[in-house]
Amino acid sequence: MTAFASIAAAELVVFAASSLRDAFEELGRRFESSQPAAKVVFNFAGSQELRTQIEHGAGADVFASADGGQLRPLEAAGLIDAPRIFARNEPVIVVPAGNPAGIGGLQDLPRAQRIVLGAPEVPIGSYALRILDAASALYGPAFAKAVGAHVASRELNVRQVLAKVRLGEADAAIVYRTDALAARDTVEAISIPRQVNALAEYPIAALRGARDPAMARAFVELVLSPGGRAILSRFGFQ
Repeated sequence: MTAFASIAAAELVVFAASSLRDAFEELGRRFESSQPAAKVVFNFAGSQELRTQIEHGAGADVFASADGGQLRPLEAAGLIDAPRIFARNEPVIVVPAGNPAGIGGLQDLPRAQRIVLGAPEVPIGSYALRILDAASALYGPAFAKAVGAHVASRELNVRQVLAKVRLGEADAAIVYRTDALAARDTVEAISIPRQVNALAEYPIAALRGARDPAMARAFVELVLSPGGRAILSRFGFQ
């Protein structure tokens, strides 16, 4: 076996939702320290995009998604092990530092002239639609329509949504609490009432076609371990 083949055999490719970037990079370092022969390579993107890549034969060893809907078709096709929930995350509203639109809560969201959401096929976009639908029962049937009238763009992953607020290109957006925490120097987070919020559950699974199945499953076990959960908690995951 050549040196190049040896390196390639030790490479673990992890596909992970964009909102997992900071926590998973730390988990990757922890995994490499426990398995010196391993090199963890990440592909961060919207969960729906990652699922499509896997369906088209992309070389992933582990897939961690921001919602279960992206893993169900892969499990049905026999492409992954049984998914396991490893974390939960809470959607919040984010506004630029100083809150120039004066948004005090979800009920004030229509005040924002430029709102950015995730695209409907993206987990954070799907959660946002569920929140707005539920909020219409609380604030009146015109609420979701009033918010929709001010939506400036719908992005393909949550970090793109967050970037619009950080760059001053949006007055408000719905992202995960972990993203708001990571950007707390430039944005402010506003909680969404529990009775209308949609708690995101994150599943993870090893790919059946992983190049090193034992290594892929070892990474999954690290994420699910008390040490892995402690790292996730430090980055704001439940």
